[in-house]
Amino acid sequence: MTTVLCLHVTNSKCYTMKNSISAILLSLTIFLTTALISGCNPSFGYSMKGISIPADVKTIYVELFDNQDASSVPTLPRDFTEKLKDKIRRESNLNYNDTEPDIEFSGAITRFQVTAEAPKTGEEIGFNKLTITVNVNFTNNKDEKANWKHQFSFDDFFEPDQNLLDVQDNLIDNITDELVDRIFNKAFTNW
Repeated sequence: MTTVLCLHVTNSKCYTMKNSISAILLSLTIFLTTALISGCNPSFGYSMKGISIPADVKTIYVELFDNQDASSVPTLPRDFTEKLKDKIRRESNLNYNDTEPDIEFSGAITRFQVTAEAPKTGEEIGFNKLTITVNVNFTNNKDEKANWKHQFSFDDFFEPDQNLLDVQDNLIDNITDELVDRIFNKAFTNW
C-alpha cells in the first residue's frame, strides 16, 4: 500500500511514502516538533505563565497582610503572606528585600465567611460555602503607572452535614492557592 503525505510547509511538493508506518512516524515527528517550537510540552500540557517583569525590577517585598475579619482563622494572614512570597520566589527571579524594594505587596483579609446555600430548583440538598476576600495593594516603585489596588475573592464548598472545623484547613488551602494565583497573574502576567 502506498501512502501519499503532502507537506506544505515550505513548498507544495508531495512525498510518497512506501508504507503507512513511515507516514505515521513522519506525521508524529512533525507534530511533536511543531508542538515543542510553539511552547507546548506534550507530556505536561502547555505553559501559560507568560511572566512579564521589567528588566529593571529586581526585588520584592510582601508586607504581612492585616486581618480585618474577626471570624477569620488567626494564622490566616501569616499563612497567606507566606504563600504569596513562596509563589513569587518559585516562579520569578525576584529577590526578597524589605528595604527599598522595587515591587511591594500589602493588603488585608477583609472577609472570612461561611454561608449556607439553599438547594437550587430541582435539587434536594444545599451546601455550605466558605468565602475569603483579600484586598491587595500592588506598588511598583520603578513605574508608578503600574500600581493597582484590587479585591480578590474566592469560595469553596462543603457538604451541609460536615463540620467546618473538620474541613477548614483543606478549604482554606484551596481558596488561598487560587487567590495567590490570581494575585500573581495580575501582577506579573498579561492575562
